[in-house]
Amino acid sequence: MPKSKSAATPRARPNVLITGTPGTGKTSLAERVAAACGMHHYDVSAVAKREDMCESFDEDLDTHVIDEDKVLDHMEEKLGASDGGIVADYHSCDLFPERWYDLVVVLTCDNSILYDRLAARGYAEAKITKNVECEIFQAIAEEARESYAEDVVRVCASETIEQMEANEASVKAFVDAFDDGVGGA
Repeated sequence: MPKSKSAATPRARPNVLITGTPGTGKTSLAERVAAACGMHHYDVSAVAKREDMCESFDEDLDTHVIDEDKVLDHMEEKLGASDGGIVADYHSCDLFPERWYDLVVVLTCDNSILYDRLAARGYAEAKITKNVECEIFQAIAEEARESYAEDVVRVCASETIEQMEANEASVKAFVDAFDDGVGGA
């Protein structure tokens, strides 16, 4: 059930975080939801790279390591004082203040499907193994449950186009209900 406008959520439109292990479809879903709901997509990793908010590069995992303080300061301007309407995506969720998000969607995927997706991206075996292990242990879902209220977190399978469409429809229904309940007043 969407929150109504209150001291905890003083925005006209909801902010949504889509999270999950790399390869589960976060960016694809975030782009679809943003387009369907007239919201702004905020790809945390892409913005961190573009705005020079990375503190190092992990050679073993072939990935940038973001400077969390810089990213949070940048995002505070976008999410902290905004009227909402942001769909963010990132592979982690515990670094973000709970007050920023009205809905946190954790995407999950069968390990063999995830392995194939990551291999198709050209990921090194060590990086694939680390991400598949993360998915096996449901680390991101657990992180979300520990970081956000139970009614804010939704864990959704993301293995097929049909599931992506269902996830999009579910998030859109949440946004529509929030918009109707809050109305931009």
